[in-house]
Amino acid sequence: MILTAHQPVYLPWLGLFHKIALADAFVSFNQVQYQVRDWNNRNKIKTNVGEIWLSVPVKHKNHLSLKYEDILIDNEQPWQRKHWKSIYLNYKAAPFFKTYADYFEDCYRREWKTLLELNESMLLWFLKTLNIAVPIHSARTMALSGEKSELVLDMSVKMGAEIYIFGAQGRDYADKASFAKAGVLPLFQSYRHPSYRQLHGEFLPYMSVIDLLFNCGDASLETLMSGNVGRADLMNAVDWR
Repeated sequence: MILTAHQPVYLPWLGLFHKIALADAFVSFNQVQYQVRDWNNRNKIKTNVGEIWLSVPVKHKNHLSLKYEDILIDNEQPWQRKHWKSIYLNYKAAPFFKTYADYFEDCYRREWKTLLELNESMLLWFLKTLNIAVPIHSARTMALSGEKSELVLDMSVKMGAEIYIFGAQGRDYADKASFAKAGVLPLFQSYRHPSYRQLHGEFLPYMSVIDLLFNCGDASLETLMSGNVGRADLMNAVDWR
């Protein structure tokens, strides 16, 4: 079984969906400590003046000591209206904007209590829309132990994984010897960002997946997988080891 995992992030980038598409199961790392100035509550979209950040405001009381699952959204700020307005104004001319607009308009009308609730709900919609049918598991239910490499290995063993796909940064902390001893093969993603037709001039990579969806529609999954390792050649990808 091929396993991968990630913290729930806001409006994720393409590489996350590539990693999930390669796996047999995905674990939401929703029990870890909240990271400031990370991708937990923000991501980028493209505009006619370049990239801009869309950030979900969170309540700051003790947030540095809280687990991800306990982070509350600051709904006293009109972030939903601002985010939907930014998305609408910058993508309304995109070829597939109308295909997905209703979902986002409805999403930003709802009042979300926690960041986890928002991000996991959106992730499920993105996966369904991209036709990535991979089971999602919650780390909160697993009683995982350890940190970083030990945590990932504990999860892999409990899930019965034979292969675990790290992101590119996993090379910096993964204990390959421990994985080998446990019979789990660690692979490290090396995502090559594809180019596609965008609005607003010269192509900008590393935008939120919504940029891809609004511009590519039903071809989004094929586009994000293009030029990258697929399941069929995953084991032969020497540069992933």
